Amino acid sequence: MGAFGNFSASLSVISIMSGTLLLFGYGLNSGGPAVVVWGWLAVGPLVLCLAAALAEITSRYPTSGGLYYMARQLGGERWSWYTGWLNLLGLLGGIAAQDYGIATFTAAWANLQFGYVPTPGSLLVMYAVILALHAVLNLFGSRLMNVLTSLSAWWHLAGAVVIIGALAFVPSHHQPAGFVFSEFTNNTGWSSPVYVILLGMLLPCFALAGYDTSAHLSEETSGASVAAARGIIRSVAVSWIAGGILLIALLFAVQDYAATLGSETGVPVAQIFLDALGVATAKALMLVIIVAQFLCGYAVTASASRMIYAFSRDGALPGSARWRKVSRRTAVPANAVRLAVGVAFVLALPSLYSATAFSAVTAISVVGFTPAYAIPVLLRLRHPDRFTPGPWHLGRWSRPIGWAAVLSAAGVSVLFLLPQSSPVTAMSFNYTPVALLVALVMAALWWRFGRRSYGVPRSSSMKAHDQIEEAENIT
Repeated sequence: MGAFGNFSASLSVISIMSGTLLLFGYGLNSGGPAVVVWGWLAVGPLVLCLAAALAEITSRYPTSGGLYYMARQLGGERWSWYTGWLNLLGLLGGIAAQDYGIATFTAAWANLQFGYVPTPGSLLVMYAVILALHAVLNLFGSRLMNVLTSLSAWWHLAGAVVIIGALAFVPSHHQPAGFVFSEFTNNTGWSSPVYVILLGMLLPCFALAGYDTSAHLSEETSGASVAAARGIIRSVAVSWIAGGILLIALLFAVQDYAATLGSETGVPVAQIFLDALGVATAKALMLVIIVAQFLCGYAVTASASRMIYAFSRDGALPGSARWRKVSRRTAVPANAVRLAVGVAFVLALPSLYSATAFSAVTAISVVGFTPAYAIPVLLRLRHPDRFTPGPWHLGRWSRPIGWAAVLSAAGVSVLFLLPQSSPVTAMSFNYTPVALLVALVMAALWWRFGRRSYGVPRSSSMKAHDQIEEAENIT
């Protein structure tokens, strides 16, 4: 993989036409246009701080293990262990959120085309098919990945330009600036505007996550000590700018706010296209978005499988010998791919009975990713003597940027464990704390009984990894 392919992979996982659009309806209910716009503008710089701090460490430790390897070098094995489990939870939650979102957008397109009305059961079946397609494509190897991630970057950028242009010039009516920048809507059931505004931050926090993909693909990238670090920071910067423009264009194009929220398609973005651009254009643009989201889901699955492979290579998962096996023909960790999509399917099963399952799955991803990103940065700040900067570094800005990143990450991690709607019932329960607790209990139990097999290399050299028996590592 070249530098552009590495950047494209993270850009695809962040995906301005996935996270921003999948949670657009959530944002309209949790604060409305004002929170969508100002929340995006406020969260973006904080995410950039965390991405820059992480990029600096990636430049020093460019490995497939990514975050947990960094934590081992900077803090020790226990820090590494829990960082890896949190990162894995974020990645698996990311697959679930992404692919279930694709299913909802595909169902919305089918509603426009055929009048199809989705049910929780039919959405779950569609979700399973999408997971299977991503698994199959991921079994073809890094050469296809390089092609698809590069295609994805151009598709996302070109698709965003087409959608923004259509929304800007085609509709005969646009909302006034006052609506876009100051309209506040609270459909959460909570009475506190401050709490509702904070809940609305889930949109930008989820939409701008996943940039650690560049780190996970380091061992497949040429000149990774610079290319992976730049891939992280550039993918976030481009996504923040382009995603903000896309969100503002959508808000200006809203024709009927109530109809948008109550769309028969189940997807507010589809209703905006339908009202502002007509049926034919709406269907065409929905297809553009679905292709972008599908490419994003492919990249998320690739990132998760590399994380599983690396974590298993170091003996940190039950059944590690199985999950670290690599296909002789494609050099892909095929069993790790299958495990990733299997667990992602289980995470989405509550969608059969929970009206808030999708937002809960996205919160699982954020609560997994964010502390996993922040732990290596915190350790780097606490133990500056253990860190030697790589070719890409922040210089004298390293510590202030690092502390800003850690403090904001701590707030985000707590926030999305809280209830998202009121009253709290079985239908509206945010099961993110349950998923986090299960992951941490599994990590604690396996640390107690299986940590003897844990063998993260103690230097930045990957030679220790190369000593694994070929017969054990290749099938």
